[in-house]
Amino acid sequence: MDLLRGFVAVGRRMSITLAAEDLCLTQSAVSRQVHALEEQLGVKLLVRSHRAISFTLEGERLFRSADGAIQQLQDVLGEVRKNGVQRPVTIAASIGVTGLWLLPRLGQIQKRHPGIDIRVSASNRISDMRNEGIDLAIRYTTPGLVPADALRLFGESLAPVAHPSLGLDALRSAKDLARYTLLDFEEPRHPWLGWNGWMKDKGWGGAKLSGVLRFNQYDQVIQAALAGQGVALGRLELILPLLEQGQLVQLDTPLASSSKGRSGHAYWLIHADEKPREAVRKIARWIESEARQIGI
Repeated sequence: MDLLRGFVAVGRRMSITLAAEDLCLTQSAVSRQVHALEEQLGVKLLVRSHRAISFTLEGERLFRSADGAIQQLQDVLGEVRKNGVQRPVTIAASIGVTGLWLLPRLGQIQKRHPGIDIRVSASNRISDMRNEGIDLAIRYTTPGLVPADALRLFGESLAPVAHPSLGLDALRSAKDLARYTLLDFEEPRHPWLGWNGWMKDKGWGGAKLSGVLRFNQYDQVIQAALAGQGVALGRLELILPLLEQGQLVQLDTPLASSSKGRSGHAYWLIHADEKPREAVRKIARWIESEARQIGI
């Protein structure tokens, strides 16, 4: 490996002097490495002239293969810290998406890729991915606000949901809705996710409500719904497992059972680097496969 490393360093620079500087060796040491490699292979790899060097046909062929192999090894070694602990893959998402969509699925990826450490960064602010060491981000936004290489994971459907203990399966009118406490998500940037916007869309904007519990985090809304404290406006793609397991029930309403994509927002997967390391690519593929199961 030392001989190949010296040869590749010379080939990258086409200079023994510059290669020696890169390797922190003397010029004569690098020259000896190349000579030793030529002797082992029994072929000339470099043509040496007074002021320049060039590859022989065999040398060029070996360099193309060895350069890529050594670069790959350097990339892998760069992923491992000096103490031998692998650099974790950091995923950023909002608090609601983290709690409701990402965390319930992390056990699956740990079983599939047990050698990959994962770090989750939950925050509702937009992170500076590279400066904060974030590899992947799941963001809720519109197509015009994501990078060109962002991957759309799934859209969004809204519908009332409740715990089975409330004995509800439908809301036929504004009077039905007024009988129950509403669990409301307060998010000024996304007013369509709150009850006011949804009721106006249904033509129920003038309904007199019996009570409202307001939360500034969406996962708190769903936790309150799971506790039977009222009716929530469900973001169905985020709470799909809870619906499938019967922990929450989607309530039928007039006109349509859910409102789909009217805000133009969707969930997108964004990479920090154009050429991510292999561990990041594996986690990204897993996120994509989980999103495809939702299918919108």
